[in-house]
Amino acid sequence: MTAAFITSTGTDIGKTFVARGLIRHLRDQERRVDAIKPVVSGFLLSRVVTSDPGLLLAALGRLPTSDEIARVSPWRFIAPLSPDVAARKEDRRIDFDELVAFSKQAIAAAPEVLLIEGIGGVMVPLDDRHTVLDWMTALAVPVILVAGNYIGTISHTLTALDVLARRNLAVRTIVVNDSAGAVAPDENARAIARFAGGIEVLTLPRLGKNSFRHPTFVQLARSLTSQGNQ
Repeated sequence: MTAAFITSTGTDIGKTFVARGLIRHLRDQERRVDAIKPVVSGFLLSRVVTSDPGLLLAALGRLPTSDEIARVSPWRFIAPLSPDVAARKEDRRIDFDELVAFSKQAIAAAPEVLLIEGIGGVMVPLDDRHTVLDWMTALAVPVILVAGNYIGTISHTLTALDVLARRNLAVRTIVVNDSAGAVAPDENARAIARFAGGIEVLTLPRLGKNSFRHPTFVQLARSLTSQGNQ
Protein backbone atom coordinates (compact mmCIF):
# COMPACT_ATOMS: atom_id res chain seq x y z
CA MET A 1 0.00 0.00 0.00
CA THR A 2 1.22 3.49 -0.90
CA ALA A 3 0.27 6.73 0.80
CA ALA A 4 1.31 10.29 0.08
CA PHE A 5 0.55 13.64 1.68
CA ILE A 6 -0.18 16.49 -0.72
CA THR A 7 0.82 19.86 0.70
CA SER A 8 1.73 23.20 -0.81
CA THR A 9 3.62 26.44 -0.39
CA GLY A 10 0.40 28.35 0.32
CA THR A 11 -3.37 28.53 -0.06
CA ASP A 12 -5.16 28.14 -3.41
CA ILE A 13 -2.01 26.83 -5.07
CA GLY A 14 -3.62 23.74 -6.59
CA LYS A 15 -3.46 20.81 -4.15
CA THR A 16 -6.97 19.61 -5.02
CA PHE A 17 -6.33 19.99 -8.74
CA VAL A 18 -3.20 17.87 -8.48
CA ALA A 19 -4.98 15.29 -6.29
CA ARG A 20 -7.91 15.04 -8.71
CA GLY A 21 -5.67 14.58 -11.72
CA LEU A 22 -3.61 11.92 -9.98
CA ILE A 23 -6.74 10.09 -8.80
CA ARG A 24 -8.25 10.06 -12.28
CA HIS A 25 -5.00 8.89 -13.86
CA LEU A 26 -4.61 6.07 -11.35
CA ARG A 27 -8.21 4.99 -11.86
CA ASP A 28 -7.69 5.12 -15.62
CA GLN A 29 -4.81 2.69 -15.07
CA GLU A 30 -7.15 0.46 -13.01
CA ARG A 31 -5.30 1.19 -9.79
CA ARG A 32 -7.32 1.15 -6.58
CA VAL A 33 -7.09 4.62 -5.07
CA ASP A 34 -8.77 6.54 -2.28
CA ALA A 35 -8.34 10.08 -1.00
CA ILE A 36 -9.13 12.10 2.09
CA LYS A 37 -8.99 15.78 2.97
CA PRO A 38 -9.61 15.54 6.71
CA VAL A 39 -9.67 19.28 7.41
CA VAL A 40 -11.45 21.83 5.21
CA SER A 41 -12.45 25.43 5.84
CA GLY A 42 -14.71 27.60 3.70
CA PHE A 43 -17.08 24.64 3.41
CA LEU A 44 -20.71 25.43 2.53
CA LEU A 45 -23.24 22.63 2.25
CA SER A 46 -25.02 24.60 -0.48
CA ARG A 47 -21.86 24.34 -2.61
CA VAL A 48 -20.87 20.81 -1.72
CA VAL A 49 -20.40 19.71 -5.34
CA THR A 50 -17.72 22.34 -5.99
CA SER A 51 -16.10 22.05 -2.56
CA ASP A 52 -12.73 20.35 -2.24
CA PRO A 53 -14.27 17.19 -0.71
CA GLY A 54 -16.95 17.18 -3.43
CA LEU A 55 -14.33 17.47 -6.17
CA LEU A 56 -12.23 14.68 -4.69
CA LEU A 57 -15.28 12.42 -4.48
CA ALA A 58 -16.16 13.18 -8.10
CA ALA A 59 -12.64 12.15 -9.15
CA LEU A 60 -13.10 8.95 -7.15
CA GLY A 61 -16.39 8.30 -8.96
CA ARG A 62 -18.49 8.77 -5.84
CA LEU A 63 -21.47 10.99 -5.06
CA PRO A 64 -21.08 13.78 -2.47
CA THR A 65 -23.57 12.30 -0.01
CA SER A 66 -23.43 13.39 3.62
CA ASP A 67 -21.84 10.07 4.59
CA GLU A 68 -19.18 10.31 1.90
CA ILE A 69 -18.37 13.94 2.76
CA ALA A 70 -18.01 12.97 6.42
CA ARG A 71 -15.79 10.03 5.47
CA VAL A 72 -13.46 12.19 3.39
CA SER A 73 -13.55 15.40 5.45
CA PRO A 74 -14.71 14.92 9.05
CA TRP A 75 -13.44 18.35 10.20
CA ARG A 76 -15.40 20.90 8.16
CA PHE A 77 -15.69 24.60 8.95
CA ILE A 78 -17.69 27.38 7.31
CA ALA A 79 -15.32 30.35 7.57
CA PRO A 80 -12.65 30.47 4.83
CA LEU A 81 -9.89 30.99 7.39
CA SER A 82 -7.06 28.97 8.91
CA PRO A 83 -8.49 25.86 10.60
CA ASP A 84 -7.73 27.03 14.14
CA VAL A 85 -9.54 30.34 13.63
CA ALA A 86 -12.40 28.81 11.64
CA ALA A 87 -12.94 26.22 14.39
CA ARG A 88 -13.00 28.85 17.14
CA LYS A 89 -15.70 30.78 15.30
CA GLU A 90 -17.91 27.70 15.70
CA ASP A 91 -16.84 27.06 19.32
CA ARG A 92 -15.04 23.95 18.15
CA ARG A 93 -11.47 22.71 17.98
CA ILE A 94 -9.46 20.16 16.08
CA ASP A 95 -8.21 17.39 18.34
CA PHE A 96 -4.74 16.79 16.91
CA ASP A 97 -4.44 13.25 18.26
CA GLU A 98 -7.81 12.35 16.74
CA LEU A 99 -6.74 13.84 13.41
CA VAL A 100 -3.54 11.78 13.38
CA ALA A 101 -5.42 8.63 14.40
CA PHE A 102 -8.04 9.18 11.69
CA SER A 103 -5.32 9.62 9.07
CA LYS A 104 -3.43 6.52 10.17
CA GLN A 105 -6.63 4.46 10.10
CA ALA A 106 -7.27 5.67 6.54
CA ILE A 107 -3.74 4.66 5.56
CA ALA A 108 -4.19 1.20 7.06
CA ALA A 109 -7.56 0.72 5.35
CA ALA A 110 -6.57 2.00 1.91
CA PRO A 111 -6.93 -0.57 -0.88
CA GLU A 112 -3.75 0.28 -2.79
CA VAL A 113 -3.02 4.02 -2.97
CA LEU A 114 -4.15 6.72 -0.53
CA LEU A 115 -3.77 10.45 -1.10
CA ILE A 116 -4.05 12.71 1.94
CA GLU A 117 -4.66 16.32 1.02
CA GLY A 118 -3.63 18.89 3.59
CA ILE A 119 -5.10 22.33 4.12
CA GLY A 120 -3.35 25.53 3.10
CA GLY A 121 0.42 25.49 3.20
CA VAL A 122 3.03 23.61 5.19
CA MET A 123 2.83 25.79 8.30
CA VAL A 124 -0.92 26.45 8.57
CA PRO A 125 -2.06 26.21 12.22
CA LEU A 126 -4.47 23.43 13.16
CA ASP A 127 -4.85 24.44 16.80
CA ASP A 128 -2.89 26.50 19.34
CA ARG A 129 0.09 24.15 19.24
CA HIS A 130 0.10 22.16 16.00
CA THR A 131 0.53 22.96 12.33
CA VAL A 132 0.12 20.94 9.14
CA LEU A 133 3.86 20.26 9.43
CA ASP A 134 3.28 18.48 12.75
CA TRP A 135 0.51 16.44 11.12
CA MET A 136 2.81 15.37 8.29
CA THR A 137 5.58 14.56 10.76
CA ALA A 138 3.25 12.31 12.78
CA LEU A 139 2.28 10.37 9.65
CA ALA A 140 5.78 10.20 8.14
CA VAL A 141 4.58 9.36 4.63
CA PRO A 142 6.13 10.76 1.44
CA VAL A 143 5.16 14.29 0.48
CA ILE A 144 4.09 15.83 -2.82
CA LEU A 145 4.77 19.57 -2.63
CA VAL A 146 2.65 21.76 -4.90
CA ALA A 147 4.12 25.17 -5.69
CA GLY A 148 2.58 28.10 -7.53
CA ASN A 149 4.02 29.78 -10.58
CA TYR A 150 4.58 33.43 -9.68
CA ILE A 151 7.36 35.82 -8.78
CA GLY A 152 8.43 34.74 -5.30
CA THR A 153 7.58 31.08 -5.63
CA ILE A 154 11.24 30.05 -5.71
CA SER A 155 11.85 31.45 -2.23
CA HIS A 156 8.54 30.07 -0.92
CA THR A 157 9.25 26.62 -2.31
CA LEU A 158 12.83 26.42 -1.05
CA THR A 159 11.70 27.62 2.38
CA ALA A 160 9.07 24.85 2.46
CA LEU A 161 11.68 22.28 1.39
CA ASP A 162 14.02 23.38 4.18
CA VAL A 163 11.27 23.07 6.80
CA LEU A 164 10.26 19.64 5.53
CA ALA A 165 13.87 18.44 5.51
CA ARG A 166 14.34 19.52 9.13
CA ARG A 167 11.53 17.11 10.05
CA ASN A 168 13.09 14.32 7.96
CA LEU A 169 10.08 14.23 5.64
CA ALA A 170 10.74 12.72 2.23
CA VAL A 171 9.55 14.99 -0.57
CA ARG A 172 8.78 12.65 -3.44
CA THR A 173 8.00 15.32 -6.06
CA ILE A 174 7.59 19.08 -6.45
CA VAL A 175 4.85 20.18 -8.85
CA VAL A 176 4.98 23.74 -10.18
CA ASN A 177 1.33 24.43 -10.98
CA ASP A 178 0.86 27.13 -13.62
CA SER A 179 -1.10 30.27 -12.83
CA ALA A 180 -1.67 33.70 -14.30
CA GLY A 181 1.90 34.78 -13.61
CA ALA A 182 4.44 36.55 -15.76
CA VAL A 183 7.06 33.83 -15.37
CA ALA A 184 7.15 30.70 -17.51
CA PRO A 185 6.63 27.64 -15.26
CA ASP A 186 9.66 25.89 -16.76
CA GLU A 187 11.89 28.77 -15.67
CA ASN A 188 10.68 28.59 -12.08
CA ALA A 189 10.97 24.80 -12.14
CA ARG A 190 14.57 24.93 -13.35
CA ALA A 191 15.50 27.45 -10.68
CA ILE A 192 13.86 25.37 -7.94
CA ALA A 193 15.53 22.19 -9.21
CA ARG A 194 18.99 23.75 -8.86
CA PHE A 195 18.46 23.96 -5.10
CA ALA A 196 16.18 20.97 -4.54
CA GLY A 197 18.87 18.40 -3.86
CA GLY A 198 17.84 16.01 -6.60
CA ILE A 199 14.11 16.03 -5.84
CA GLU A 200 12.03 15.60 -8.98
CA VAL A 201 10.48 18.89 -10.15
CA LEU A 202 7.56 18.73 -12.57
CA THR A 203 5.48 21.44 -14.20
CA LEU A 204 1.74 21.39 -14.72
CA PRO A 205 0.19 23.79 -17.26
CA ARG A 206 -3.42 24.87 -17.24
CA LEU A 207 -5.37 21.89 -18.42
CA GLY A 208 -8.84 21.07 -19.65
CA LYS A 209 -10.70 17.92 -20.59
CA ASN A 210 -8.85 14.64 -19.97
CA SER A 211 -6.14 16.55 -18.12
CA PHE A 212 -5.39 13.44 -16.08
CA ARG A 213 -3.63 12.04 -19.15
CA HIS A 214 -1.04 14.83 -19.06
CA PRO A 215 2.55 13.49 -18.77
CA THR A 216 2.96 15.17 -15.38
CA PHE A 217 0.26 12.96 -13.88
CA VAL A 218 1.78 9.94 -15.60
CA GLN A 219 5.15 10.72 -14.03
CA LEU A 220 3.61 11.54 -10.64
CA ALA A 221 1.83 8.19 -10.56
CA ARG A 222 4.94 6.33 -11.67
CA SER A 223 7.08 8.00 -9.01
CA LEU A 224 4.49 7.40 -6.30
CA THR A 225 3.67 3.77 -6.98
CA SER A 226 7.12 2.53 -8.00
CA GLN A 227 8.76 3.57 -4.71
CA GLY A 228 5.90 2.93 -2.30
CA ASN A 229 6.48 4.55 1.09
CA GLN A 230 10.21 4.05 1.11
